Amino acid sequence: MTSTTDFANDIRLNGAVLLAQLQQLGNIGCDTDSGGRTRIALTDDEKAGRDQLVAWMRELDLDIGIDQIGNIFGTLLPATPEEKSLAPLMIGSHIDTVKNAGALDGCYGVLSGLAVVRAFREANKQPNRPITIAAFTNEEGVRYQPDMMGSLVCAGGLSIDTALQTIGTDGTRLGDELKRIGYAGDIAPTSVVPYEYLELHIEQGPILEAEAKQIGVVENLQGISWQKITIQGNANHAGTTPMRLRNDAGWAAASVMTFLRELAASSTNTLATVGSLKLAPDLINVIARSATFTVDLRDPDEQQLRSAERRLQAYLAVLEQQEGVKIVSKQLARFEPVIFNTRLVDEIETSAQRLGFSYRRMTSGAGHDAQMIARIAPAGMIFVPSRDGISHNPREHTDDEQLLNGAQVLLDVVLQRLEM
Repeated sequence: MTSTTDFANDIRLNGAVLLAQLQQLGNIGCDTDSGGRTRIALTDDEKAGRDQLVAWMRELDLDIGIDQIGNIFGTLLPATPEEKSLAPLMIGSHIDTVKNAGALDGCYGVLSGLAVVRAFREANKQPNRPITIAAFTNEEGVRYQPDMMGSLVCAGGLSIDTALQTIGTDGTRLGDELKRIGYAGDIAPTSVVPYEYLELHIEQGPILEAEAKQIGVVENLQGISWQKITIQGNANHAGTTPMRLRNDAGWAAASVMTFLRELAASSTNTLATVGSLKLAPDLINVIARSATFTVDLRDPDEQQLRSAERRLQAYLAVLEQQEGVKIVSKQLARFEPVIFNTRLVDEIETSAQRLGFSYRRMTSGAGHDAQMIARIAPAGMIFVPSRDGISHNPREHTDDEQLLNGAQVLLDVVLQRLEM
């Protein structure tokens, strides 16, 4: 059998194509005024992104499949029937975005996966097991919740029937939109189980840049708790109602936000965010009768995350009595922290060393499809720096050299894992 080193010498990354494709995909759904792009899951713009991705997969003569939740799989097949029957080494991420996003979140991981199989094609080599490039549906969770839905369904954590019945923020049904854009596939999601899973991603945080490290070796991923809280009070005149006689939903919401800030400040790792807030009737001279807002709690320690959830619920009960309001909390998503496969983490570190890149082991602050696939297969993640730690924003940026560094590490890990 050919040695790994000899085989790898013939397989090289085509960085120019990777960078060009990142720019081309980034132009889909792009707002020329803001510089951001919006490809919300299953919209027409995201369909255009999917169509482009599939076209690139066809150019590489990949075996393309689409499952019932709309996950796209492009597979580079080995030569022999025995090898073709093996579980694939999967590389994945997503191409949907938040509103007015950057060009790299998710897309970098998918297109770097294509760069890996392109390296095989251009070297006229075949792997000894399938390599599958996955683009998972609705990772961002902007239109349909929970987030990371496609990979969650793939991992068996959410039934396909429940997912397809999900109603979006715009009142659409997910299953109907999948059919409308032509990506309602027929493959059972849970039938796609990888041998191992790798995901390359921008850090979306400031740590690598601050420490001048080129590669992040991701060891674990924070747990996430999403809630929607609704506070019902009484609307009344802002000038005639004494403060002591108010049932002010807006005041109560502000109290919760202050509590969350103090909760996070009292903990080493807990993060708390209120990212969406709506008041009604939303008038300057009327006391708010209702407040609806989201709470995002995160912590790499499950016990600490549970503690934060309990403390929040206890505070809401007290606030309800103090302010004479009614408070309802609804869980939108709940994912436990994930520890990635030790063997893959070590392999990523070894590849970074072998290629001469500075690196550090780290925790992912954001959620990723890798945390879902880790339920069913060994998984690992690679990070590259984000300028100023900015993501989900048109100013999201990673230098071309840094992007290519990450892709080189990904390719090297793939070659080592295939044990050519």
